[in-house]
Amino acid sequence: MEDSEEKVEYKSVDELEAGNYISNGGALSKISDSFEERPVQVELLQNIVHAFNENKIAVFEAGTGVGKSYSYLIPSVLWALINHERVIISTGTINLQQQLCEKDIPAVEKIVGKKFKYVLMKGRQNYICLRRLNDAVSILDLFEGESDELKKIAEWAQSSPTGSRSDMTFMPSENVWTKINSESDACMGKKCPFFGQCFVMKVRKEAATANIIVVNHHLLFADIESRLSGAGYEDAAVLPPYHHIVFDEAHGIENAATSFFSESVNRFKLNKLINQMYRKRKNSEYGHLCSLAVLSSNEEKAQDAFDLTNKIKLSLTNVEIAAKDLLANEYTKRLYEGSVRDFGPLLVAIGELSRSLGSFTGMIREVMEGIEEDDKDAPCYWESKVILRHLESYVILLKNFSVWDEKRDDVFWIQKKRLPPDMIRDGADPDYITLTQTPLDISHLMNDGVFEQMSSVICTSATLKTGHDFSYWMRRTGVTFAGEDRILKGEYPSPFPYNKNMLFAVPNDAPTPDNIQFQQWVEMALPRLIQAAAGRTLVLFTSYESLKSAHRTTAASLRSFTGRIMKQGDDDNGKLLEIFKKEKESVLFATDSFWQGVDIPGESLSQVIIVKLPFTVPNDPVFVARAEAIEKRGGSSFMELSVPEAVIKFRQGIGRLIRRSDDKGVVVVLDRRVYEKRYGSIFITSMPECKKMYEPLSEICRRINSFIFD
Repeated sequence: MEDSEEKVEYKSVDELEAGNYISNGGALSKISDSFEERPVQVELLQNIVHAFNENKIAVFEAGTGVGKSYSYLIPSVLWALINHERVIISTGTINLQQQLCEKDIPAVEKIVGKKFKYVLMKGRQNYICLRRLNDAVSILDLFEGESDELKKIAEWAQSSPTGSRSDMTFMPSENVWTKINSESDACMGKKCPFFGQCFVMKVRKEAATANIIVVNHHLLFADIESRLSGAGYEDAAVLPPYHHIVFDEAHGIENAATSFFSESVNRFKLNKLINQMYRKRKNSEYGHLCSLAVLSSNEEKAQDAFDLTNKIKLSLTNVEIAAKDLLANEYTKRLYEGSVRDFGPLLVAIGELSRSLGSFTGMIREVMEGIEEDDKDAPCYWESKVILRHLESYVILLKNFSVWDEKRDDVFWIQKKRLPPDMIRDGADPDYITLTQTPLDISHLMNDGVFEQMSSVICTSATLKTGHDFSYWMRRTGVTFAGEDRILKGEYPSPFPYNKNMLFAVPNDAPTPDNIQFQQWVEMALPRLIQAAAGRTLVLFTSYESLKSAHRTTAASLRSFTGRIMKQGDDDNGKLLEIFKKEKESVLFATDSFWQGVDIPGESLSQVIIVKLPFTVPNDPVFVARAEAIEKRGGSSFMELSVPEAVIKFRQGIGRLIRRSDDKGVVVVLDRRVYEKRYGSIFITSMPECKKMYEPLSEICRRINSFIFD
């Protein structure tokens, strides 16, 4: 790969020739038995080529069934080969990454008739570190109850070609994995005795000469962050250098970036790290600090460890007590002008914790500074570097809470969470507190780190529009900073026959969601709708409490129903989906994670029921802060944030139904506001053209049965 400082003169890819690969008589038609030309797919492909050729930012919405993977992979490959440049493909889900690398990219090799190099890159924490594994295995007796698992992993690592966690035939516990996975601070680089066999180095070496690198949004943002922090854009950072990105599932990049650039801490995270550094049981002392002290000329500094760790634990307890007092019966609270007085006692406790934790990290640093260069190869030194980096980032986060009013570009908030039942010890408090700092707006960051720096950026998804335009998504992600002349926009509708195969129904006799009788009515309606479709139903909720109550009532009233009535939380999400696909009559009640990315073609899913329009609940502190920022500048947070965000999620929910051209089914929305409120028209115009009915529930149930089974 060649990357030079001066402006590169790119060669153009021929748009017509590129389109021919997937047109009648082209390469794809010759290798595919079920080939059928899709003009909309050809058009999308040619416009993506145009975006590469002209160094544009492309915002392209492509409906289900357009075949957008080929439409961006073929241009990416042709561009990479002709210009000796690499292209990064960034996706939101592991499923899509695997589909690209196992199925779509190998097919593209056949279509273009050229061999090229592609690599799937994951964050380094997904790979085993052979040095850390070897060190852990050599002191098995210190890993109480974990030695069998470590032996099993060590055996697996000997024959694994990848060292990747996802390739294991068993799932290692989080506790064991964090002790043996690869961490940048624990990396000895060329000084490592296992450098030649290192899994991370192998994949990086492969990536350095790859034409196409497939990553997820999170890893891409890790790379962007390190480039913005000083690594620059011409050398390798987390990824090798690049100037072209394709974002698939681009509707999720604001959430992915927000999540990546957020920082949070709780007592479990802190205690785990502190115990790894130092703990005292009976009269014996354990932990990396004890090993460091033996090697250090500043050994005496470690004498304060017992007092300091006790101080931290006391401060942590005070933070939890103050936070729970502040929250009372609420689950979240934001720190801002309106709540700062209430936060007083908690801020005092957070200040104490940040000071005691700062003293502890300062002591570790002094002990480490007293170690001679020759002794720095000791495992405890590298393990301590990892822990120290995490602890110091928590000190910064805690200090930031104290100066929140100087950091108006961030949202500071606390949340009460509950431990899963299997982790609750006798008499222990099942609730714990998390402190979080989240960026208010990632648009400037995206513009500075991505859109300004790249030659071309392709953004594609089935849901980028709200109503008739892309302005909401473009504003939130920073695309609008680029200027109209650099942006290409396009809509490529699904070729599926929605007008024939999809019925959209809203019961006009339902109470509105703000009515006290709404939940009761939902619980009466669901069994009738499920029976009308003979099961085969995905019910999407916006509230887990509403889901649990409705599931209980529905299961009780459908006792004689032969299909399974499952709810999210009964089992692992993947397993629930497998059962749902296999057992045709089954029903699944689900919330958040099932609104998008779920792919169930065929008869197993004939009905999607959306209980309420998916507006963000106004107790989400980040959402509320973003809404306030809009109101402060004179805008309408409801029309500029609440509605567009809900529309994109609504469209994702509807998109679960028709996954193939022969799929047929019904979307039932139990929320009348979609027809009765003025903003409802934005939801309706965002949907594909299909049959619609706004009638009483009894009429809808009759129509569902005849529509699905006739």
